[in-house]
Amino acid sequence: MQDFQDKTIKELAKNCRTMDDVQEMLKTVFKDTIQKMLEAEMEQHLGYEKYSPAGNNTGNSRNGYSQKTVKTLIYGKSKPIILA
Repeated sequence: MQDFQDKTIKELAKNCRTMDDVQEMLKTVFKDTIQKMLEAEMEQHLGYEKYSPAGNNTGNSRNGYSQKTVKTLIYGKSKPIILA
């Protein structure tokens, strides 16, 4: 597991030249992680995967995305993150 983490961190950090680059990369990773968690939660709640015909004509089907703002404490500051 540690080897995977080391490789992942190295890959993510290779394009970072400044602390702003690092912060932007971490913000993107955090945003994408939250998005995936919300999608998994929706699948669990509805009982079927995205694009599955199981939800058709049930009155409880997926209806697209809307933007959400999540306020987080990153580096001691409250930073909004916009999820697609």
